[in-house]
Amino acid sequence: MRTITYLQAINEALDEALAQDERVFLLGEDIGIYGGGFGATQGLQEKYGKQRVRDTPISESAIAGVAVGAAMTGMRPVMELQFSDFITVAMDQLVNQAAKIHYMYSGKAKVPLVMRTASGSGTGAAAQHSQSLENWMAHIPGLKVIQPSNAYDAKGLLHAAIKDNNPVMFYEHKLLYKTTGNVPDEPYVLPIGIADIKRNGTDVTIIATGIMVNKALEAADILKEKNISVEVIDPRTLVPLDQRTILTSVEKTKRVIVATEAVKNSGFSAEITSIIAESKVATKLQAPIVRLGGEFVPMPAQKILEAHATPQVTSLVKAVKQIMSEIEV
Repeated sequence: MRTITYLQAINEALDEALAQDERVFLLGEDIGIYGGGFGATQGLQEKYGKQRVRDTPISESAIAGVAVGAAMTGMRPVMELQFSDFITVAMDQLVNQAAKIHYMYSGKAKVPLVMRTASGSGTGAAAQHSQSLENWMAHIPGLKVIQPSNAYDAKGLLHAAIKDNNPVMFYEHKLLYKTTGNVPDEPYVLPIGIADIKRNGTDVTIIATGIMVNKALEAADILKEKNISVEVIDPRTLVPLDQRTILTSVEKTKRVIVATEAVKNSGFSAEITSIIAESKVATKLQAPIVRLGGEFVPMPAQKILEAHATPQVTSLVKAVKQIMSEIEV
């Protein structure tokens, strides 16, 4: 094990996948000579050549269309969209083609492609470059959706995504790229659809996705000083969703907060909340379920307003204190 950044973990996974399987190739805007908008593909074109690390025109629909066609012919394309907001331009190729082909062809055709994209706020990139739209893809049958919160998960799950025979949407939060974590020297694969308990606790469960996992862990440290024990669950993959781990934790703590950076209105937190509410665990809850999410506004460019538009560590601490109001805090 050594400590590397989230960005290095992504780069290593791509490097190893290219080395392991000749069917794997990368495509996207500025991923070659420039090394990617955030540097995730740095050095890979020099190592593997322009045929396997392909710079593309500025056309997300073309990138996705090429990826779908290549995947259908047996290749394993990994496409990069510089910002998750740009998925709007490639919706037909991903939603109506990639997600449906396996079903439309009675299982005779497969689309083993990966869409990598940078999402989320925190960089002052404003309303068209800061959205968290993973909920859109989670709504589409036929797509898998992965949202790793740390370097270890990012590398192992990216390997899993590239090896999967289904189209996988892979969301990387921009603020996570510089975070560090312990990652094995050797290649490894993490199973898709298995949540991770990032912190054990007994009083309240926080189910958090993406960047909110880190904020939940920070809040848990603060609350520990108040003798409140917080369990933090990271689904890691939205589709498929590990319902068992979530429900087991909620049954233990009997209090739950669901936190996402994505806009709360019609967000994935509502899906998790409904799963809990429709289960037998709901009868054991000692407090109403609390949802935290982004405000229903376009993302501001001004940093202070941007922070107000999304849940922060203080938001989590406040929510936990409220849900644990029977404890003197």
